[in-house]
Amino acid sequence: MNKIEKQVDIKKSVSLVWIALTNHHHFGVWFKVKLDGPFAVGKETTGHITYPGYEHLKWTCIVKQMDHEKLFSFTWHPFATDPDVDYSNEEPTLVEFRLEKIEGGTRLTVTESGFDKIPSSRRDEAFRMNDRGWTEQMRNISNYVEQTTQATS
Repeated sequence: MNKIEKQVDIKKSVSLVWIALTNHHHFGVWFKVKLDGPFAVGKETTGHITYPGYEHLKWTCIVKQMDHEKLFSFTWHPFATDPDVDYSNEEPTLVEFRLEKIEGGTRLTVTESGFDKIPSSRRDEAFRMNDRGWTEQMRNISNYVEQTTQATS
């Protein structure tokens, strides 16, 4: 219960998957978040969730790595859905997207780790909701990239 890992094979090039992950406009479409600006290593990225029922929530992450067409990672506060709670004192989890070229496309693996540092009062729910959420998001990015004939940065 400390790590979530999901994997999907996408029938498009690593380059297209990379753009969908790291270009804030493309990321926002499939992830359902309107970001205020581009991702930059060491910087906070903010925006607002556009997923139905969660539109009132701010979205925040800090980009840790952008290893071109290999690894994109950020930290965030998982399932931080109560607008009246200040999650800034909690240790964030680490989200890592790894890309691997495979026959016919790209294998994308997402790993979220560090749930053991989340307060016990919300750890199980955060893990359960993000486990379900990453299943949906992997389907979202796969569908988005495979239906996008020309992604541009």
